[in-house]
Amino acid sequence: MKLNEFPEDVRKYLVPEPSGNVFYRCLGCGDEFNIERLLYTCPSCGGILMLYHQLGGETQAIEGGLWRRIFDYRRMLNLNPLKGIFRYYEFIAPIIPLESIIYLGEAHTPIVVANQNLEKLVGLPFYFKNEGLNPSLSFKDRGMACALSFLNYLAKKKGMKNLVTICASTGDTSASGALYSAYLPNLLKSAVLLPKGKVTVQQLSQPLGSGAAVLEMPGFFDDCMKVVEELSEKYQVSLLNSKNSWRILGQESYSFEVAQDFDYQVADKVIVAPIGNAGNITAIMSGFLKFRKANIISELPKIIGVQSDHANPVYRYYLEDDPSRRKFEPVTVRPSVAQAAMIGNPVSIPRVIDLVREYDQAAGQKRIFFVSVTEQEIMDAMIVANKNGHIACTHGGESMAGFIKAINRGLVSKGEIGILDATAHVLKFSSFQQMYLADRFPPEFQVKPRKEFKNTPIAIAPKGLRKVPQAGKPLHGKDLDHFTKAHAAEIARTLNLKKR
Repeated sequence: MKLNEFPEDVRKYLVPEPSGNVFYRCLGCGDEFNIERLLYTCPSCGGILMLYHQLGGETQAIEGGLWRRIFDYRRMLNLNPLKGIFRYYEFIAPIIPLESIIYLGEAHTPIVVANQNLEKLVGLPFYFKNEGLNPSLSFKDRGMACALSFLNYLAKKKGMKNLVTICASTGDTSASGALYSAYLPNLLKSAVLLPKGKVTVQQLSQPLGSGAAVLEMPGFFDDCMKVVEELSEKYQVSLLNSKNSWRILGQESYSFEVAQDFDYQVADKVIVAPIGNAGNITAIMSGFLKFRKANIISELPKIIGVQSDHANPVYRYYLEDDPSRRKFEPVTVRPSVAQAAMIGNPVSIPRVIDLVREYDQAAGQKRIFFVSVTEQEIMDAMIVANKNGHIACTHGGESMAGFIKAINRGLVSKGEIGILDATAHVLKFSSFQQMYLADRFPPEFQVKPRKEFKNTPIAIAPKGLRKVPQAGKPLHGKDLDHFTKAHAAEIARTLNLKKR
């Protein structure tokens, strides 16, 4: 739809100009800093940073109803920079010029309703939001689109060259960071640091395919993160983990999309998301808060954060009801099928603590909850979801297991609807699915398949075959006819088919 075809009162807002002010604020000491520097921690106290922005010009006076119309009409606007996370430009990073925005097809992922069978098994209606349909097959692309767009803008503005991006990863961040960095080959080179043997083959292939320098080291994600933090403090590198506040801004688009896809009616919605390094749940809370403050939504949805009991420090922190007695303590992780959850000391925990307090205060009641699930529950949920027509990864299974746990604990009640975050594509974790179906899980995962879910290929080999097709030697005539009929009959017996 062409710009001159939109209603006149909305038209002038659809293609925005950079405006307002964006700045870092430390969650520890409260100091504020200009975004002209690439900062990941507070120069004053070493605390973690959040990005804040003040709307500029006419946008300051826009009321909620007009914002809703702007976003709904932008859906029909054929302009690449505004097709992804920057459909919500004014609420993401409104100082980045449109020509600096990197769009690779990320965001606006489908929300797929669970069928009646799955709804009955779980206990309440719910949807999966399929984040695996982003370009690098995970939700990380939302944050990376923002972080790389800002880096692209800042580099052009300050004449920066030969930048190196770096991240620690359990797989998805490395794939996303390498992909988006590869889109700017004249500006960036990419390096990723992975825990050796802790990343699936499929995930490992992604940064390699994008041309990144893939560095493997002993330990777990937390160990890799410590090394990356050391590098970012002492060397000229651009950190792409969620410690980078621009990542959080991009991931807030998840909340904006959920609100828009449900016509901005989210009071009865329950957002369920894995915690991992806590960047995603930080972004989800922050995004809904922004929309509430702007009166785009009238109420805040409930949010359930989920962790595996093999790595659940945030869940443990909130077991204490009295905020004055809470003390965050990192945990030693154990092997998990939800690999992005194998984080015992989440970088964004200060953000979580700050935003949970603000979110509940804004809602006027407790709206953020945390649950812990077993590895068995995660895998069972993943398999059940996919047997009912979904493409849930292990983290999608974690979300579904968490939703079931929240229902059983009375945290979710009749009349509420779940929105479950399937953070990546199931094919990234196909090795775990295969181990489950074939009953080949190593004992440290503590996963045993339910008997009714075991599923392995069935070899069809009819007796009495004279010849079978081989490479370069196809069958013909009577040999082909005999081969076809023998296999059809054997398959019919295997599947217990009835003749017409």
